[in-house]
Amino acid sequence: MNKKSNKNSLDSHLIKISEAKHHDPFSILGKHQVYLKTKITLYLPYAESVSLLDENIEFSRLPDSDFFQAILPSSGGATEHYQLKISNKSGEVVIRHDPYSFGTQFPEFDQHLFSEGKHWNIYKKLGSHLHTIDGVSGVLFSVWAPNATRVSLVSDFNNWDGRCHPMRNLIISGIWEIFIPEATEGCLYRFEILNQDTQQIHVKTDPYGQRFEFRPSTASIVIDENQYQWSDNNWMQQRAEFDWLHQPMSIYEVHLGSWRRDAQGNFMNYRQLATELVAYVKEMGFTHIELLPITEHPLDASWGYQVTGYFAPTSRHGTPDDFRYFVDYCHQNNIGVMLDWVPAHFPKDDFAIARFDGSSLYEHEDPRKGEHRDWGTLIYNYDRNEVKNFLLASANFWLEEFHLDGLRVDAVASMLYLDYSREEGDWIPNEHGGNQNLEVIDFLRELNIITHQQHPGTVVMAEESTSFPQVTHPTDTGGLGFSMKWNMGWMHDMLSYMKEDPVHRTYHHDKLTFGMLYAFTENFILPFSHDEVVHGKGSLLDKMPGDEWQKFANLRLLLTFMFTYPGKKLLFMGCEFAQGTEWNFNQTLDWYILEYPLHKGLQTLVKDLNHLYAKHPSLFQHDFDNQGFSWVDCNDTEKSIISFTRQSGNESLLIVLNFTPIPRENYRIGVSEPGVYSEIFNSDSEYYAGSNKGNNPTNSENPPWMHQDQSINLTIPPLGAIVLQKTS
Repeated sequence: MNKKSNKNSLDSHLIKISEAKHHDPFSILGKHQVYLKTKITLYLPYAESVSLLDENIEFSRLPDSDFFQAILPSSGGATEHYQLKISNKSGEVVIRHDPYSFGTQFPEFDQHLFSEGKHWNIYKKLGSHLHTIDGVSGVLFSVWAPNATRVSLVSDFNNWDGRCHPMRNLIISGIWEIFIPEATEGCLYRFEILNQDTQQIHVKTDPYGQRFEFRPSTASIVIDENQYQWSDNNWMQQRAEFDWLHQPMSIYEVHLGSWRRDAQGNFMNYRQLATELVAYVKEMGFTHIELLPITEHPLDASWGYQVTGYFAPTSRHGTPDDFRYFVDYCHQNNIGVMLDWVPAHFPKDDFAIARFDGSSLYEHEDPRKGEHRDWGTLIYNYDRNEVKNFLLASANFWLEEFHLDGLRVDAVASMLYLDYSREEGDWIPNEHGGNQNLEVIDFLRELNIITHQQHPGTVVMAEESTSFPQVTHPTDTGGLGFSMKWNMGWMHDMLSYMKEDPVHRTYHHDKLTFGMLYAFTENFILPFSHDEVVHGKGSLLDKMPGDEWQKFANLRLLLTFMFTYPGKKLLFMGCEFAQGTEWNFNQTLDWYILEYPLHKGLQTLVKDLNHLYAKHPSLFQHDFDNQGFSWVDCNDTEKSIISFTRQSGNESLLIVLNFTPIPRENYRIGVSEPGVYSEIFNSDSEYYAGSNKGNNPTNSENPPWMHQDQSINLTIPPLGAIVLQKTS
């Protein structure tokens, strides 16, 4: 029989099933009552014959087709979840339950919450999950694709054939689902989606997938989400009461793919990284690790910022449980872990969420709101409940399922402004005619409310480079509700200042002091991040002027200023030992340079700064209010020297910084209390490969100086900083 006559002999619904175009396959396939009989219909393109297991009933093949049917008496025959014995054309015999004998598993309440954008744990429903129904084990798959005509599960167990397992459409919510009995952990899968407008077929990875193949392969992988046994209860209990506002926070920013690699140059596993990275971070005195995005991504060169798996740690370093081990190990060693999280944009890769069901589902339809021209990426439609829910659930997922201690939200400025990096006429004003993205503002406030309520003690940090108001103020007073904000202004001013030849710094003295005019308007982090050592910007060391000795002295001075200035600290890997070359994501850091005294000295300086910072409450307890900072003298432009105090309770530290290569002898500083002042830190110490100019304990004396009753006479080292404390 030719193809045309074959089609004519089949019911129109069966034809649509065979062509993978039926919107409701469960209405045709499986067991159905027909008058007083029970009919079971199967579509098995690779089967030779089929029978009901433990029943003396053979299925009949419909002529010249891959449909099999059995008619049973209504009073007997197949159980509710009957098993099939299938002899495939390859000669293989398999026994399995019929997926079309199982009812919907997606509760209406969950669908409703998701449609309202209020289901923070929707990742436990959508995606793939090991599941048991009436004692039958398998995997439940579900996906949101409201504009599709048909969605099929394609997998390694069905030859990636979209005809084999078309899914049930939960029409009201736009969710599709199917339970596959006997499917197991480790199976590969994707979703095959039929576009209702063009009839084009799209094969997509799971937006809620929790594990993916190693790039360049892109299939999602079924996992057992409940296998890992955590051992960080003490940390988690303490975190719930963690007063991060008044505690030391020194963050080591890390790109796992290039921090270190194994002897063959391959990526290290999360477990090996845990052992080596934690030992290093503890020795160096950092309190937290912040990871450049380890959410799954296809392109190494994106550094993780073009995400295709918002619920999956990248397989470059192992499995999700390997990453759980990494976080667990950090916590057991009193190291917090934060993740760089990217809700601002996503890549156009066809296998992922771009035009997911053939429509602009996740992205905004209008490219003036839905596309980043600079980055060649797409922008989320934050006004759509399900899209907003996707992102909010992702944030909750990392804090809940992986015990992360915080998120750094990337590119917030690009989210807040409708005209961000756009030409005139290439953006749409908001309803009030302004350039603020009101939907994003609502989204960010909701993000911060949810994460802080659900996970007390965690922090959400904004990379926000503009003067947008009240980024870290509470939402109930009109703020965005972030815990902290990167102080990009201070960072840019300082790097700009430090690049100047010291002879010219006298004309740029205001860059040292301007930051204090706004230092307490937000909760600031002081960042020297990965962005400052890429794209031709050179390393931190390269930015410093002068000969080799002066470059290192300048960098020691800069880092000492950062660790004594109000605000939490963040330093990108390699900067702590003066990586000489610009960061290259594709190779390990230049660890060999620690054989050289200047580099080793700088590493020792950062270690000692971390320990100094954590030891003295005056350096961290009042990072976000002016009780902890006072200028002693900020006006010595001629000598390019500044001095200030940091104080908390009865403790007060005096910090003096000299931004010229000229040592200053007999430099008088006013002090508020009489006594002996001892030098507790000197960036010019011989331990740091400096010239070792410094001070013995110094008694205060008359005359009064700088509006203070007493003063001390000091030697200020060249391109150096000293920290003094009253010791008696």
